[in-house]
This record gives sequence, structure tokens and C-alpha cells, in this order.
Amino acid sequence: MSTTQTPPPATADDGDPHGGSGGLTARVSLGRVFAPVPSEFLLIASTALILTVFGLVMILSATSATSTAVGEAPWDAAVKQGVFAALGIPLMFIASRLPIRFWKRIAWPALIGATVFQLLVFTPLGVENDGNRNWIVIGGVQAQPSEFLKLALALWLGFVLFRKQTLLGLWRHVFIPVVPVAGAVIATVLAGRDLGTGMVLVLIVLAALFFSGVKLRIFILPLIVAVGAVAALAVTSPNRMARIMSFLDADCDYFDECYQPMHGVFGLAQGGVFGLGLGNSKEKYDWLPAAANDYIFAIVGEELGLIGCIVVLALFALYAVGAFHVIRKTDDPFVRIVAGAVTVWIVGQALINIGVVLRVFPVLGVPLPFMSQGGTSLLSLLVATGVLLACARSLPVRTSSVAAPPDPPRRAKIG
Repeated sequence: MSTTQTPPPATADDGDPHGGSGGLTARVSLGRVFAPVPSEFLLIASTALILTVFGLVMILSATSATSTAVGEAPWDAAVKQGVFAALGIPLMFIASRLPIRFWKRIAWPALIGATVFQLLVFTPLGVENDGNRNWIVIGGVQAQPSEFLKLALALWLGFVLFRKQTLLGLWRHVFIPVVPVAGAVIATVLAGRDLGTGMVLVLIVLAALFFSGVKLRIFILPLIVAVGAVAALAVTSPNRMARIMSFLDADCDYFDECYQPMHGVFGLAQGGVFGLGLGNSKEKYDWLPAAANDYIFAIVGEELGLIGCIVVLALFALYAVGAFHVIRKTDDPFVRIVAGAVTVWIVGQALINIGVVLRVFPVLGVPLPFMSQGGTSLLSLLVATGVLLACARSLPVRTSSVAAPPDPPRRAKIG
């Protein structure tokens, strides 16, 4: 008696002209579209969406009174912000689908394009606001080009430091071209006297250097240079010095440099633990300047109380947790550097803004990410989050450590 193994059944891959190899390709493509995403992807995307919706609600509340007072619809500002959200959210998910090699290739063009866009503030298109020349107006739409410069700089730093990964132990390879190019880019913002955005760009550079694995002794020198430059810029500007001195002076003039910070504190104090209720802010009646912009967190505290403030902090914490998981798990230096720079930019800017409202920092003019009024800022943040989601998609797939045993071959008896 002998046995023989029966051949496996034919499949479409065995060259069957009627098996539908095109159908198999379509199924594979669909499988990639609907493939499971890492938990980090879901955590980052969900927190970004919740913060964006939360911000739209708070902008509607903060601007309804002042809009009505000037004869506009109470929802006018929220609708304008909603248009940018409706544009930015699809862009976020489109960006999340783009491969990492695309972001590597676009790094140089993105930085050059964003820098040229930023230089438009020094043309007749540029407008000045509160002493800063960092906006342009095109077709009646106001935009802040420096917001796109943040993402472009993060991508460029990730690409350059990734390419020089084996040479970063030498200081000259760390400084060239990072310091000259980044310095020139930041100078275009500081020339418009926007110190707050300049500080955020410096944070992005330092974060990229840190996550690239640069040795501490090489990393310290750029940090000292950055601190020295910020100090010099503060000392040489009477307006900035007045804000810093008012922050340090407990008895500063209420009707001058302390008016805005004090009303921010008043809003938080009035809110208490549970708040006055959504829409019941008193400071939004033109008492608190920039209530829907840099001081939106004060309106959150006044209307939703300490609980609302904790929810905002918790959402940013969850965003950071998801992002740092991406940084920890990735094997790609480019992904680690870009994800680290974007995370420090968004979470660091949020902490700076909240610190200003709490009077921990002097007034710096930095908006609260996702929540402050400003369509350009929201658009750049959502696209940057899309890049972060693309980084999350690139994480290596974890396979089970115990593989199932293969099925035994079927045998047929002969004779």
C-alpha cells in the first residue's frame, strides 16, 4: 500500500485566465485602505478632532457678544473658523495616507515655499497688528504664513538630520546646514517682530536636534545661543520689556500693561470649579482683549470652570501620549525626528499659551492649538497632525510570537 499527496486546488494566482487576477489586486488595494491602524493613530486623530470641535464651540461663545455689538451675526466668527476646519480635517486624513518617502522628498520644496510665503508679509500684501507684521491679506482673507513655516521646518530638519545620521557625532555636521538655514528662516519671522512664533520655531529646532540623538555636549551650545538670542530680542524691545516687567511686578498698572493678564485671571477666578455655564462669560463682553484668540483658555475656565480646564489639559496629554508612543516605537530616524518636532511644537505651544493665561509666563502672543480663533493656524495644525498620523501608520506591525502549526497535507490511499 502506498500513499501520494494530492495537489492543492488551483487559485487565481496560478495563472488561471478566468481567475480574476485583477479582482485579487482590487481586494488587496481595498485591504490596504481598510487595514487596521495602530492605536496611536486613533488616539492622536480622535483628540485632535475633539479639540477642534471644542474650539469651535468656545469661539462661538467667546465672539457672539462682540459680533452682535458690531452688527454681525453672533455665529459669524465660528462659521469662518468652521470653514477652515471643514477644509483642514479632510486634508489631515489625506496627509495621513501619504507615504513617508513623500514627506522626505517634499522637505526642501516645502521649506523654500513656506519661506517665500512668509516673505510676503514685507510686501504690500502684509499688514501690521499690535506691533507685529506677520500677516498678509489676499482677496479679503487674512493669513499668517509663519504657521506653515513651523511644519515645513520640522519636515526639513527631519530630512537633513536623517541624511546625516552617521555624522551627528561631529559638531560641524550638526551645525551645517541646520543652524544657518534654520536661523535664516527664524529671522524672517523675527523681522516682523513676532517673538512668540520665533520662540516656537526655536523649540522645533531644539526638539529635532534632541530626537535625532545629538550628543548632549553638542546640543547645549544651540540651546545657549537660543536663550541668548531671545534675551537680546526682549531687551532691545521696549514693548516686550514692558510685558516682562509687568509679569514680574505684582503692582503693575492695571489700566496699562496689566489689563489683559488681570482680566484673564478674573475670568478663571469667576469660573470656580464648575464654571458659570456655557455662554455665560462676563469677560467676553469686550472686557478681555483677544478673548477668542490668545485668551480662549480664560473663557473655558470662566464658563466651564476647573473641570473644563482639566478636560483641555487631559486632551493635550492624550495627544502627547499617542505621539510619544510613535516616537518610541519607530525604527525610522526621520519619523522619530519629525514626530518629535511636531509634538513639541503643538504640546509646547499649548503649555506656553496656558502658562500665559495663568500668569506663569509673560504675554507672548501664542495661540492655543486647535482652539484659538485663526484659520491659518488651525489648517497648519491639522495638516501637521496628518503628518503625525502618517508617522503612526509607518510603525512596524507586531506579529504573534506563537505561530499556529500548519495544516497536515491531505493524503489519499491507493490500492
